Amino acid sequence: MLQFAQSACNLLCRCLGITFVVWFTILFVIITVPAVLEVSLGIHRFYIRTLCRVFEWATLQIELSAKQKNRQFSKPHTKGILSKSKPLSVQENMQELRSSAHSRRSEPQFDMGDVIYFCRKGVESIIDDEVTKSFSAQELESWNLLTRSIRRFPHRGLRLTLLWGLGVLIRYGILLPLRVILAVTGIFLFVILSTSVGFLPNSKLRFFLGEKVHLMGYRFCVKSLTAFITYHNSENRPKNGSICVANHTTPLDVIILANDRCYSLVGQVHRGLLGLIQRAMVKSSPHIWFERAEVKDRHLVAKRLCDHAADKTKQPILIFPEGTCVNNTSVMMFKKGSFEIGCTIFPVAIKYDFRFGDAYWNSSKFGLVHHLLRIMSSWALVCSVWYLPPMNREEGEDAVQFAKRVKAALAAQAGLADLTWDGGLKRTKVKDAFKEEQQRLYSEILLKVHQTQKQEKCFEDETPEGD
Repeated sequence: MLQFAQSACNLLCRCLGITFVVWFTILFVIITVPAVLEVSLGIHRFYIRTLCRVFEWATLQIELSAKQKNRQFSKPHTKGILSKSKPLSVQENMQELRSSAHSRRSEPQFDMGDVIYFCRKGVESIIDDEVTKSFSAQELESWNLLTRSIRRFPHRGLRLTLLWGLGVLIRYGILLPLRVILAVTGIFLFVILSTSVGFLPNSKLRFFLGEKVHLMGYRFCVKSLTAFITYHNSENRPKNGSICVANHTTPLDVIILANDRCYSLVGQVHRGLLGLIQRAMVKSSPHIWFERAEVKDRHLVAKRLCDHAADKTKQPILIFPEGTCVNNTSVMMFKKGSFEIGCTIFPVAIKYDFRFGDAYWNSSKFGLVHHLLRIMSSWALVCSVWYLPPMNREEGEDAVQFAKRVKAALAAQAGLADLTWDGGLKRTKVKDAFKEEQQRLYSEILLKVHQTQKQEKCFEDETPEGD
């Protein structure tokens, strides 16, 4: 009996040893070497194509199953519940209502027809709220074989259920452990190498090695996410001594962009593991970290950003002007701070393919670790990145107008909705200033109508009657 136990133990050790060797070989040959040498073996592309074919087959099976049960396979309303016409301003809407009602009042008071506009806008906001819709997970038109989206596709047969079970084993039994090991390895190597580079004197060699270490660390993280990124218009890649602004979906946006070139990051000093990584990063690259008390000092933040952007030898600053994560269907209001500095702005648009996994971080629902585990347990992280031409502030244009112009160009490139709402509405109520602004616009309309009618009446009184 003892001899049998020893034999079983030896067999188990051999199996574990073989497994470790296989894992290490895969980690080193297929992932580590390409990450360091900046080459691609084409495995990701084949993997993504295979997943697309599987998803198409799964969708076809769901449609056939729904037809057999005499049920309609309904697709989600990806473009909204309501069919909205081209948005008009408050003035244009009121003018249209008043012209249709043929209202002629001599006093600046509202017409009963004006109520129709406010009622319609209120009902539209309740039924199809743009703000709430921007902070919820996207609905998929086809099932991606993930458990988190299984409730939206009830018409599943036996074959799809078995395929889903196989997918669970692959994602949690193979992909997730491999990704976690790769991420830990990449972070460990990055901290060690970045700290080592920090001991070198300030020179071109230190800058060169620091940039290479950062790129290697970011590419390790990209490999650990099984990210497939397509970069467009590389000739517009941000230059040194500038600011790069991008739409924000997940904290991993930093890794997605830094995989192509190094950036100087701006953020608050943290503790723990994240603080350790921050301290290692700043030793080999000029990042901008603020203490908690300094973040509220706008003048200090602006000064440090200006000083950094004025140095043409330093990497471009990466900023997400929305200030919060949005679900990649729209672009919320850009904060004007980064547009007041006066340097060149390089807009970058990021668009994720949610068929392979939900990249949106709903921070009010999931913590950061939970969010990372959700992405690592998904099939892949697929996205496209567009580098837009550099933009500068025009003469007579203030920071708010400049921010709106950049946001509009970014949204148009990525095919996202351009919204004027503040991303802070994700956690706070509408500010009184916004309500007062709407009231001011309406009062100006009333006064303008009154002045126009008064001028018309004076003109009629002054016009002599015909003979």
